[in-house]
Amino acid sequence: MTYKEYEEKCNGIRKKNQVYLDEFKEDLIKAGLKEKTIKRHYTNVNFYINTYLLREEPMEMIKGTYSLTLNMFFGYFFIRKCTWSTPSTIKSTAASIKKFYKSMLQRGYIDEMYYEEVIDTFDEDMDDWISDCEAYNDLDSADPFFEFL
Repeated sequence: MTYKEYEEKCNGIRKKNQVYLDEFKEDLIKAGLKEKTIKRHYTNVNFYINTYLLREEPMEMIKGTYSLTLNMFFGYFFIRKCTWSTPSTIKSTAASIKKFYKSMLQRGYIDEMYYEEVIDTFDEDMDDWISDCEAYNDLDSADPFFEFL
């Protein structure tokens, strides 16, 4: 794929994602959440679907439900590349993504099995992500991502 093709594909996905984000925001407003909370959820999800999912190969929103994708994001990318990563921001971002995919399920954009994969992945891997983040942010701990050659 050429860079031009990549950009065109990303732009098409971003347009679809904007519809999803607008509807997600509507659902958050209807749920009675405060403006600050809505903004946090919106920003977290926007980063995930419009930055992370498009960074190497353009991936549609539904691919963000895959266990491997979530693990690569939370278990590696978010911890190592996002300077604001802490155990608290992992939990907060995961909550936003969970709410987003619940909204997508309720609106018929994804099937139940995709939402269940999101929930199962969070249930199974959250403790590892938090532990790795704590170790990575602790200057006195060994880097959990350091590999011996």
